[in-house]
Amino acid sequence: MEETGAGPEPEPGAGPEPGAGAGQGAEPGTGLEPGAAQGAEPGAELRRNPTHTDALASGCSSLTTQQLQENVRVAKRRNRPERLMFEIPSARIIDQVLSKHVVYQVVPMRSGRFDSRRVSVERRYSDFSALHQQLQQEVRAQQEEQEEELEEELEELVLPPKLLSGNFCPHVIAERRVALQDFLSHVSRVRCARGRAAFHAFLTHREQRRGHALLRGGQFEAARQQLQEVLLMEEKLLPWQRATLLVPTLSALAVCHRDLHEPERAHAAALRALPATRRYGLTRHRAALLSLLVEVGYELGEPVAPLQEELTRLREAERGGGASCSLKELVVQEFL
Repeated sequence: MEETGAGPEPEPGAGPEPGAGAGQGAEPGTGLEPGAAQGAEPGAELRRNPTHTDALASGCSSLTTQQLQENVRVAKRRNRPERLMFEIPSARIIDQVLSKHVVYQVVPMRSGRFDSRRVSVERRYSDFSALHQQLQQEVRAQQEEQEEELEEELEELVLPPKLLSGNFCPHVIAERRVALQDFLSHVSRVRCARGRAAFHAFLTHREQRRGHALLRGGQFEAARQQLQEVLLMEEKLLPWQRATLLVPTLSALAVCHRDLHEPERAHAAALRALPATRRYGLTRHRAALLSLLVEVGYELGEPVAPLQEELTRLREAERGGGASCSLKELVVQEFL
């Protein structure tokens, strides 16, 4: 958009026009008129250069107040560090024939952005206690190799104590719900804990096992729905976990999509999982994903020659290391 009030740009090598702020008598090396050296009134240069101020005014006037406010909000979101937060909005009592217990609804959220995709899991107090113990064991096992401050960070992970009675009183459940929410928030803030496999398993392992069990039973639609929930949870953890945590879920989803006669979605899931297998050396998953991509790629008319060459090189390098298996064979063996 052409700005009004901004004069024509000078040609390369052309000197300043008379009266443009660098005319005759200007002090060498300053670009200021005589008398505009040190001690000049602030803003005098802009008043002497109306062309410059007109250009600034025209640039700002092209934006509405609402657009300027939105630009400020976008800039703040970009500079705001992203955090993983947790909410436990509710709890319920499960009264079965042989057991009675309370389950708490755990909802992860990503700060620093508008997180509209909601996913939740239900966990018992014993699940929180097991997570607490596993984190302590994993961190202390590597204490000698890590910095001394890890022990202090670990002390921040305080779990509400186990109760011998009154577990089903409404006020006790409400207090414990808040305490468990604070516990998870501390886990997400402590760098030596939030990247641990135990933290990922606490939020996804039970649902992952259920999804794979449905897949092994041939219930591909139900398996797909369950695994998509797992994938959404894992995506919320991804900035603080290695990308390899997505590979088993995406591989299982690719199998579900293929067996549900959805080649485009199978191709997309397998293609998304492939880079992590290359980067972190997951050879078995890499070969199985490449094989599925070649198979589905032929069906979709996609270019498969580079993938076929990569698969051939991989199999030649792994010759003698055992028979290769299909992606479905690999998936059904996981999470048994």
